Amino acid sequence: MSSDEQEGISLKLNDAGQFAYAGLVAVSLSELHSSQWHRKYTKETLKNLLDHLECSKQLRDSMFALLGGQGSHDVDPLIHTLQKNLTNDCSLIIQDLIKVALVSGSYDARFRVLIHHVAWLLKVDQTITTLFEDKVIKYLEEHNMSEEEKNERRDKAKRQKRKRYLLIGLATVGGGALIGLTGGLAAPLVAAGAGAVIGGAGAAALGSMAGVYIIGSLFGVAGAGLTGYKMKKRVGAIEEFEFKDLTKSKQLHIVIAVTGWLTEKHKDVETPWQQLAVSKEQYCLQWESRYLLEMGQVMEYFFSAALSVATQEALKQTVLAGLLSAIIWPASLLTLSNVIDNPWSVCLSRAAQTGKQLADVLISREHGKRPVTLIGFSLGARVIFFCLKEMSKRSGSEGIIEDAILMGTPATGDEKEWQSFERVVAGKIYNGYCRGDWLLKYLYRTTSISMKISGLAPVKWHNRRMFNVDLSDVVSGHMDYFKKMNTILHIMGIPVRDRDIPCQDTHVSSGSDSHTDMAQMLTDHLSTDKVRKVGNSENDTEQNRNQAGIPKFSENKITNSDISRDINNLTLEDTENEVMKGAIQ
Repeated sequence: MSSDEQEGISLKLNDAGQFAYAGLVAVSLSELHSSQWHRKYTKETLKNLLDHLECSKQLRDSMFALLGGQGSHDVDPLIHTLQKNLTNDCSLIIQDLIKVALVSGSYDARFRVLIHHVAWLLKVDQTITTLFEDKVIKYLEEHNMSEEEKNERRDKAKRQKRKRYLLIGLATVGGGALIGLTGGLAAPLVAAGAGAVIGGAGAAALGSMAGVYIIGSLFGVAGAGLTGYKMKKRVGAIEEFEFKDLTKSKQLHIVIAVTGWLTEKHKDVETPWQQLAVSKEQYCLQWESRYLLEMGQVMEYFFSAALSVATQEALKQTVLAGLLSAIIWPASLLTLSNVIDNPWSVCLSRAAQTGKQLADVLISREHGKRPVTLIGFSLGARVIFFCLKEMSKRSGSEGIIEDAILMGTPATGDEKEWQSFERVVAGKIYNGYCRGDWLLKYLYRTTSISMKISGLAPVKWHNRRMFNVDLSDVVSGHMDYFKKMNTILHIMGIPVRDRDIPCQDTHVSSGSDSHTDMAQMLTDHLSTDKVRKVGNSENDTEQNRNQAGIPKFSENKITNSDISRDINNLTLEDTENEVMKGAIQ
């Protein structure tokens, strides 16, 4: 790398190049973060860049005019000018933007969204952006260690020398694959040291005591990540709230995954997220496991019982087709409502309270000043929904959440409710839904027919943040969100580690095929004689349930006092006219 590159990008740009660089950022900020909540931030961000580039007053005035929506927003001439100035190596722009973002000790989610947007405009591979971020972390860690830590790292490196030689073939293959994926653009980054990538000017800004401050600010003073968090103040009746590691590395962007229920077979909240690869630093929220396990058991029992009911009701055409389209549910299925309604109501309430607790953690910056991506399914998605809802009501909540990914969400799909998320989500909001999720429909059977549920239909909010993903071809029912998570993430464009997804998970069926699969499932159940006439009358007994091979649930797992307390905590605001609304009315 030349000395000019080390001194900073501004020295490599002529006046036209500076105008193009600043103009591209100004236009992007205007398009990405134009709402009232972000105007102050966009002005400060543009000012910091202009100070960094040492722009003239005339140029500054022009840039703020672009930020305000004046002038042409055609970026093609700006991109062409930058490509000409930088001999088509526009990755230097991304490198410079990352340094500008971090020099204050805060990596705002809005700035990271800006960087990725500019990278997309300049056709810089997103992998290179992540590499730049990784190099910054490596530099900060290496230049802010004590002598004892440095000696320990050297000793460890010596001990592992032989192991590295054994693995060098694998490393070569990995590096070659990375360079291949990025068209060769990543080659200098793979070879270069962290200091070389940061450059002299960047090292001056991020070094010495300033570097210590930046590390403490970015990663939190304790530096232990979210796993060191201890709940100091409870929200509502929450009994369990802590974070577990999904990955061990550090990154400038973190992920928090929220599981929707647990089962006897899968009692760990991390299980559905084993292949998630959005960041090198990922956590899973462990919340109210006792209730999630009870809910999972009840759902499995109810699903098995529904198959039996479908047989008894002699639904012709396809199994459960009547349930999917029925206005009046079969009476024998309604008799099972007491099995699922109370646990469901308890979990709805606790998910809302957990979401508010998560909002407290994020706003207090327990994770440091870094962007966060939230991802969850079913009741876990409801936790995220209420987290975003709570954050949208509170000051200082902007610039924390980069993306929010919700799947099978038991929450309102009213666009007016989702519009408030514009304040707190800088990047994208995904709503994954299944039109044929009969279990979710059943749980909302007491609500108004006009009630919109985001887990059943798209959220009709016309905003660049909102992405609705119809999962109906791969999700045949609510239980599939747990079983087919790897496939679902892949379809939604969320990075996963294992691209070789098992055949049973990757099968994307048409509407008729999915019902055929359900019919086969019912046949399998009947052939093993495990499913008998469950719930066929109001006199269905516990003995009948045991004969059907359905797990027995302890009445004291969720006590009557638990249920009454949580139902009393439910309000129309908390439940968006959900299951309890029918009872209230």
